[in-house]
Amino acid sequence: MAATPAPPQAPPKPTWDPRRAEPPFPWLRPTIRIRLTLLYGGMFLIAGILLLSIIYLLAANALNVGSDLPFKVVSGTVSSESCNITSTQLPAADLNHALNECVNEQRQHALDNLLSRSLLALLGLAIIAFAFGYAMAGRVLSPLGRITRTARAVAGSDLSRRIELDGPDDELKELADTFDDMLERLQRAFTAQQRFVGNASHELRTPLAINRTLLEVHLSDPGAPVELQQLGKTLLATNERSEQLVEGLLLLARSDNQIVERKPVDLAEVAEQAVDQVHAEAEAKGVEIRGERQSAVVQGNGVLLERIALNLVQNAVRYNVQEDGWVEVTTEIQHGQAVLVVSNTGPVVPAYEIDNLFEPFKRLRGADRTGSDKGVGLGLSIVRSVARAHGGHIYAQPREGGGLVMRVTLPI
Repeated sequence: MAATPAPPQAPPKPTWDPRRAEPPFPWLRPTIRIRLTLLYGGMFLIAGILLLSIIYLLAANALNVGSDLPFKVVSGTVSSESCNITSTQLPAADLNHALNECVNEQRQHALDNLLSRSLLALLGLAIIAFAFGYAMAGRVLSPLGRITRTARAVAGSDLSRRIELDGPDDELKELADTFDDMLERLQRAFTAQQRFVGNASHELRTPLAINRTLLEVHLSDPGAPVELQQLGKTLLATNERSEQLVEGLLLLARSDNQIVERKPVDLAEVAEQAVDQVHAEAEAKGVEIRGERQSAVVQGNGVLLERIALNLVQNAVRYNVQEDGWVEVTTEIQHGQAVLVVSNTGPVVPAYEIDNLFEPFKRLRGADRTGSDKGVGLGLSIVRSVARAHGGHIYAQPREGGGLVMRVTLPI
């Protein structure tokens, strides 16, 4: 009879604990409170010892000075240079009174001398204590400066930086380690986001490339009708602009909402292109587009800046009045900033609903914009994101009589 095989043994338990080991005496941990207590307590003790030593020496000197008699006996008479005692013979009562006055005067002189020197010694010790305390505080708080510099580097989109603080296991080291763990998680999250953007860019480029190829093939047919060729050219231009917009948005996502590649862009030209694209729609709705556009050159991405102007002008045309409507588009430089202003007539907008305009898929009065034939509700959200990426801001203000005034400011 065959022996029954023994069941497999469980793997051995690990001999180490992945968690941080607790110290045997946690109250002996060199925390900042204990270190500062020992530091300033020791400084106070040393300063007290020095002060007592100086006072003792000064008092000894004063007593030595006061031990000498301020008078001397000369052939049965008393003579003194520091006290008002004449060398003539005096009655006993007057002589004793004069001697007491002389001793008291000498004692007061020694006390005054001791007080003045003690004040000078205290002033010197105070200066030394403040200087030493300032130096010690800087040494204790130096890890905070290291943490601050790392945080500033991270704020500049450098998530690879770490503090890696060494030294005693105190509160500052615990803070630095926690900050490093947070940066590690943030870096993994942003890496995953960039990977997703890379995959999405492929999925977005592919259909646009297919559309462009099909349109080019149809346009290459010499027997195609003129209307079809004109429509194909329009669709090809629209497809090309969509490709540029996708590239710009993907660039914006890759750079963590910061524009890496910047080129000089004139807001006046950007606004003119946006007006040209919306001109046909404005004429169909009977909306007049006007305004003076002065040159205002900024550093940024031309495609994304054009999207700002196009979204604002499209919204101004689409959300307008039925008759005698107008849209005013102006560009200029004010107070060292490039300014794009788009004003329009339209329905009255309550001031408390201005913030909702910039939320995705939101429209006035909190209704869902996904069912609207005027857009998908992302126009102003994109405008705000692009403006922030360029270091600018967008402000919305209700216009008297109805409509809005949209003001975009960008650094030059």
